[in-house]
Formats: sequence, structure tokens, C-alpha cells
Amino acid sequence: MAPKGQKFELKTPKGTKDWEGKDMVIRDKIFSTITDVFKRHGAVTIDTPVFELKDILSGKYGEDSKLIYDLADQGGEICSLRYDLTVPFARWLAMNRDCQAIKRYHIAKVYRRDQPAMTKGRMREFYQCDFDIAGVYDPMLPDAEIVRITTEIFEGLGWNGRYTIKLNHRKILDGIFEVCGVPSEKIRTISSAVDKLDKSPWAEVRREMTEDKGLAEEVADKIGEYVVLKGQKDLLSKLQDDATLMANASMKAGLADMELLFTYLKAFNALENVSFDLSLARGLDYYTGMIFEVVTEGSAPLASTSVAAAAAATPKPSKKSSGKKGGVDFDEDRSSDPSVGVGSVAAGGRYDNLVGMFSGKNQIPCVGISFGVDRIFSITKARMAADKNAEQVRNNETEVFVMAFGGKGFTGLLEERLSICTKLWEAGIKARAEFLYKIKPKLGNQFNAAEKNGCPLCVVIGEDEMAQGKVKIKEMGLRDGHPEKEGVMVSLDDLVPEVRKRILRKSNLEELVQEAAGLKVVGGIRGEPEPVPEPQPTKGLEGAALTEAPAEVSSTSQEAIPAVPAS
Repeated sequence: MAPKGQKFELKTPKGTKDWEGKDMVIRDKIFSTITDVFKRHGAVTIDTPVFELKDILSGKYGEDSKLIYDLADQGGEICSLRYDLTVPFARWLAMNRDCQAIKRYHIAKVYRRDQPAMTKGRMREFYQCDFDIAGVYDPMLPDAEIVRITTEIFEGLGWNGRYTIKLNHRKILDGIFEVCGVPSEKIRTISSAVDKLDKSPWAEVRREMTEDKGLAEEVADKIGEYVVLKGQKDLLSKLQDDATLMANASMKAGLADMELLFTYLKAFNALENVSFDLSLARGLDYYTGMIFEVVTEGSAPLASTSVAAAAAATPKPSKKSSGKKGGVDFDEDRSSDPSVGVGSVAAGGRYDNLVGMFSGKNQIPCVGISFGVDRIFSITKARMAADKNAEQVRNNETEVFVMAFGGKGFTGLLEERLSICTKLWEAGIKARAEFLYKIKPKLGNQFNAAEKNGCPLCVVIGEDEMAQGKVKIKEMGLRDGHPEKEGVMVSLDDLVPEVRKRILRKSNLEELVQEAAGLKVVGGIRGEPEPVPEPQPTKGLEGAALTEAPAEVSSTSQEAIPAVPAS
């Protein structure tokens, strides 16, 4: 609490945000899609502390080490917030020596003191979803499965080919650098410079290598001839035909691995979105073999900008901020800066020596990939805004809304509504039910509540019908003239099987629509059910039609979402 008389600004720390409402629904669908794929491939999950001893994290991230959040000394231990989930996993493997092989996934928050661009998913606190395969296996089989998993996840998210899985190999990069004449002590720092080619033009990367890192200009120019190349097996063949490159041991080993990888990816049916890209370097120090990065059209900046243009587009420093770097406010949100893109939405690689850094002789080869949920979310939101025909986001997963209807002297039937909800809850089916917290609710308000949450079914009760042991099931959104437009009267004893039947029918119809249209969507497509036999007459309920709330009630409370199904 702020001292008396002192103003207190109520806000989240820079680079962080609160999550709520439909954003949480979208994010949870992303989590569930990713988790389903991880489990399908036999992974188990672990959890590690959100902070580690500073010595555990030191020296693992190259130039990015400056982005680690260090904590104040508490109890005689110097700790830092975890930068990623990979180093903590390697530390865990080193401490659990009985575990020599594991497929593991981990979904948790990580922290980086980076310059934020919030709407582009570039944050200081964000989720990563990691999948790693640790253990000694025949070459490139785990690496190929990582690519296959990546393909399944982005197809499952409904990206339908609108992404590229960039691949390279550290031994191939090292071979190129050695052949071009890069001194061995500069290889890692030159790799970090090359890794910036996805967001900076070659001229700027060349300037950094020569002016900032002291590389000879002729060496930089030789590197430039290679790092612009990309392809698949065609590029592999081109490099294999280069006698100078093949004379280098590192290059030869890397190309042999890549040839095996392409063979396995063909068998996995996972080649379509793959690009063998020599500009991919991944700046982290711990990678030893294959490296991966997934990009999409939202990953790159809006336009390729020079340093001067980027500086001009960058927001002016805030007088109130103390976090300046190179004359720029390092704490300023750069969401509106056209020189800043979302960046990669997933990345990883092989790190065979990282466990050994903690355990000495106990080396456990590892390969893995990390999916950036916040970046995936930001691109999903952008596509959602652009696609006016996309499916609506539901506030919750309620399938049945229980409501009461009556005229003069209406009691509200609250206890009866509670009893019916309880019956549905205890049925153990997908019939997630809710009701309006009013003793005597108006029918229109109840329909509004059901529509707002996109609830597909309503159970409507009246006093006369309850006395006869009957209720009405009404399916929302049916066209005029549909035989069940006004609902179907059923026995209270048959309520659960009738609800179950309609939910199953709706689910099956949605699957058929998806298959016919080649679509994958979050939560299914709301189609109309197949025609059914003419229902029995529906008398009672005060003789009035059950009219749904106007369409505009829900249109203001729902947003569209692009395809992202659960598996």
C-alpha cells in the first residue's frame, strides 16, 4: 500500500499482461492442441522451479545472457528467473541419473528482460511449451520426430500450411565459417550475427560482423554467398557437389545428418513446409547439431528496414523511463514499430553437451523444440480480426442452459432448475449446464445469457409441464421452419439420454462439415442438425412461443477465431 498522500499507479509491470475473457478461451485452445500432440507422441510432463541458481543459467545463452532477470540475495543464494525451459531440464537430467532416456514436455512461464512489443507477443513474461527427447538413439530419428510433431501442432492449430519450418545444422554452419576463414574463437559470435538475418538486411549483418566483431571483409563476403541459400534436397545436393565444402569434416558430417533427416521426413509426410535455410543460426550457445525455427507471415517486420529507418520508426524515449539502451527507451512498448515483427513462433535444436556441463561425464544427447504460445496467440488474433467468416469464440463450454417460463403468479421454479442442473452435472456427459442466478428470471434475460455464451441447447421448464414430469429441449440457432425450431417436449426421465443424443448428433454433424470443407476449427462449427421426424405437439408453457434473443445480442459479445481444433 502506498504511503498516505503518495499517488500509486495501478498497472502490470512492463512487458506483462493480465489474461481474461475470450483471450483465455483462445489461449486454452492453443494449450490443449499442443498438449494433445505431445501426449500422442508418448511424452510425460515434469515441472521445475520458476527460478534457478544463477550459476546454473550463466554461460548458456551467449549474447542473450544480458536478458536474464537476476533476483536479490535471499538466504545466501544468488538466483535468477528462468530464461527458458531447456537449461532447467538439462539440470534436472543431471540430478536424476537414473533417467537416461525420456520424452518430456513442459508448459510454463519464462522471463526475459527484453524490449517488449505486447500486441506482437514479444513479452517479458510468457509461456513456452517444450517437447524434448533425451537419450542415445540412432542418428536423426528423434530430430525427424520433432519436425513431425511441429507439423502436427501447426496443422492442428488450423494454420493449414501458412508456416515454414526452417532447418539448419550447427555443423554445416561451422563448416561454412571454417571454409570461409572465420577464426575458431569468433564462430559463435559470428553465428549470433547471422541469426539476425530474419529481421535485418544482409548489409547490416555484414556491418556488425566486420565493424563490431572484427571479421575481415573478404571473409564476411564469402559467408554472404552461402547464408542466402535455401531449399530442400536440391540445396543439399548443391552443397554435396561443392568439393571445397565436402573436404571440411564438420560440413561433411552435417550434410550426412541432413540427408538422413530428409529421408525420415519423407516417411513422416512432413516435408511440405520445411525449408533448409543456411541463414538460420540460433544464437544460443548450447546447440550442437540440428536447429529449428518456425515462422509465418506475421513473424517478420512489416517492412525490411535499415538501421536508420528503424531508429526513425522507434518511439521516442520517455522522459519518465530510466531503462535506456543506445539512446532508445528499452522499457518502451514497440508494438507500433514497423521494424519489429512477432519473430519465430517455435524454435529449438539438438543440444548434446548441455547435460554434461552439469554432470561431468554423464552426457545425455537431447533434441527439442519450444513453442511460444503468446506469439502464436498474437498471430491468431490478427488472423481472427481479418477473417470475418471465422467461427465465434464461446465464453465457456456450457452445453445446456436451464431456464424457466411462466405467466401470472410465476414462482421461478428455482429449486426445479437446480435439480435439473444437478441431474445433468451428475450424468457424466458433456452436458455442462448452468442457469441464471435469479429467483424469478425473465425468459428474455435467460435466452440472452444462453446466447451470450454460445450455448447450443436449452432446457425450458414450466409449472404445468413439471407437474406432468416433462421438459422442453430447444436447440439454439435453428432456421425458421425447422421442425424443432420451437423445441421438443420430453419426459424428465428421458432428459439425460435426449440431451446426450443431441450433443452427439451435433458433434458428428460438425465433424462431417469439417471434413467436407477441409476445415479445422476451435470448438467445432455450429451447423444445423439433420431434419428429424415431426415432433409431438408442444402445448403448455403458457401457450407462448419460445423466442430466442435477437442476434445482435451475441454479435457484440463474441469474436471470431480462426481454425484451432483440439485433436
